[in-house]
Amino acid sequence: MVIGEAAKLSGMTAKTIRYYEDIGLVHPNRVQSTGYRDYSNEDIHVLQFLHRSRNLGFSVKQCRVLLSLYQDRERASADVKAIAKTHLEEISRKIDELKDMKNTLEHLVSTCQGDDRPNCPILLGLAGDKIENND
Repeated sequence: MVIGEAAKLSGMTAKTIRYYEDIGLVHPNRVQSTGYRDYSNEDIHVLQFLHRSRNLGFSVKQCRVLLSLYQDRERASADVKAIAKTHLEEISRKIDELKDMKNTLEHLVSTCQGDDRPNCPILLGLAGDKIENND
């Protein structure tokens, strides 16, 4: 099938599929007479695997390893779990960072009057200055 069909079935854009081909994650056949890519059902399956992996936040490098493990029928599930566990820990760390950012921003927003005066605790906070309560 052509790249447009592969894009629809995989949930990816044609540009992303071409990128994955360029970096060697998918290997469609080339039709000699037209030069078009010909995606097999197995190629679609690989693209769907990559799409789901990327949607879970795995990096392209991690996807390459996961795909390699998926295709290796002699793999140890411990290897797969280790990658997923490390990724989960990274997600948890990022969530904690986002919570801290949210709390800081909530505090800055709550201290700003949002009126016509030039005093802005948000800008002072971003500059690292001490915020005084001027109510």
